[in-house]
Amino acid sequence: MGSGPRFFAGIDWSHHGNDVAVIDRCGVVVARARVPTTPHGLNELFALLRGLRASHTHGRRQVPVAIETTEGLLVETLRAKGQPVFHVPPSLVAVWRRRLSPTPKKSDQSDAELLALIVRDGWGRLRPLPEVSAQAASIRVLAHAQRRAQVGRERLQATLRALLAQAHPAAVTAWAALDHGLRRAEARAVLAAGPTAATAKTLTAYRLSKILSQAGRIRLVDAEAYRLRDLFAAPVLRLPPHLEKAMAIEVRALLSQFDHACQLTDHLTAQFTDAFLAHELAQTFLSFPGCGALTGARLLAELGDDLSRFTTAAGLRSYAGLAPLTWESGTSRLVMHRRICNRRLKATCHWWAFATLTRSPGCRALYDRRRAAGDSYGGALRRVAGRLLGGLHHCLTTNQTYHEHALFPTTG
Repeated sequence: MGSGPRFFAGIDWSHHGNDVAVIDRCGVVVARARVPTTPHGLNELFALLRGLRASHTHGRRQVPVAIETTEGLLVETLRAKGQPVFHVPPSLVAVWRRRLSPTPKKSDQSDAELLALIVRDGWGRLRPLPEVSAQAASIRVLAHAQRRAQVGRERLQATLRALLAQAHPAAVTAWAALDHGLRRAEARAVLAAGPTAATAKTLTAYRLSKILSQAGRIRLVDAEAYRLRDLFAAPVLRLPPHLEKAMAIEVRALLSQFDHACQLTDHLTAQFTDAFLAHELAQTFLSFPGCGALTGARLLAELGDDLSRFTTAAGLRSYAGLAPLTWESGTSRLVMHRRICNRRLKATCHWWAFATLTRSPGCRALYDRRRAAGDSYGGALRRVAGRLLGGLHHCLTTNQTYHEHALFPTTG
């Protein structure tokens, strides 16, 4: 502790104000303040940190700041001004709160002091927030926006499918065998013209071909039009006319929202992937099997481009939830699936590993070996994803691209 900082600060943030507490090495509170997230409030905070010690060798950047979030105006401003910021998860704060007080209690001032204590006691083990570039930070923002739009689109699609099961049963399976199903532009266009079984039955093959062409279909337009006409003409159970008419209004209203959600998601996906392809590390990600522009963009968004962030591949696998967690005491030993991790990165790695099974002989062989050894489907995919992340860590730190035989060397 002798070579460490002299002071440690904790900030309990909120939208209405930020409580600040500063302690010294002995844990004594030497300063408190409540500052708003405004330019004037940040100036007050920096002045407080600068005035902790009257010496020309002391500066505010020597005071580490602990906070429970990694995003927001406060965090971004602190990092832009060169202040070292340490993220302390709220779950860890709750553990410390129970540890220090037998009677659970909480206040903004005590939480700020608690954050300062955590960063003091964890000094040497905690690491500041990674120094990602502005380009990588923008990719992360677009990644989260694209994911939220995609989730919203999926919810609307599920609601639309449930509604069509009542008003237009044939539409539920009309595009089920085709890529993207109801998300297809031609499917949305046909449903707008015939939202119920009664209205769809009146659509002729000529009308359907015009709708399909206007929606962007180029190949086999007439064949698809005849297929849909015959499908919609088949007898199905129908609602009474007055209910079906009301359902048509509801389907069109929901379809309008769904159409907007599809266009928004496609727009964000294009912006997201374009930003990724312009990044200097994009080619390293794209050299891996099963890693297209969207998967690579999501990986870069969660990992960032600070190559010193993960010193070992094992640390990266733990961050992604792919390294097993071992509990061992005496003669008992339990190996469990790691659940505390970056869930967005973990989900991306799952789909990435799945995509490699038909694109990488080494990944397929590893998956088959783990399945033969008794691993579950998810467990085997985690093994594949862990190997891929290890290779990605090596390639990023050594400025190389993927080589199948280097990651999966052949054995005699």
